[in-house]
Amino acid sequence: MAGDKWLEPYTDIEIDKMPAKGIKNLAVVTPAFVSDCLETLEEIAMRAREDFEKNGGENFLAVPCLNDDDQWCQTVGNWINDWAE
Repeated sequence: MAGDKWLEPYTDIEIDKMPAKGIKNLAVVTPAFVSDCLETLEEIAMRAREDFEKNGGENFLAVPCLNDDDQWCQTVGNWINDWAE
C-alpha cells in the first residue's frame, strides 16, 4: 500500500473536530475490522478517545469488533461449510 492514498475523510481529523461542532457524545464503529487489532485498540479506543476528550468531548465509546462472538463464528463456519460443499 506504499504510496496509495488512504480513504478520506481521515477518522482522527474528523473526531478532533466533533466537539467544536457540538458533538459531545460519540460511539465509533470500525466495520472494516472483524477482530480488534492495533488500529481499533490503540488508534481508536485510546488515542481517538484522548483527542476527543481533550477537545471537549464528554462521552466516547469504541464499539468492540465482533472478535470471537458466538453468532459471528457460527456464521463464518456456515460460510465455510457452504463453500466447501
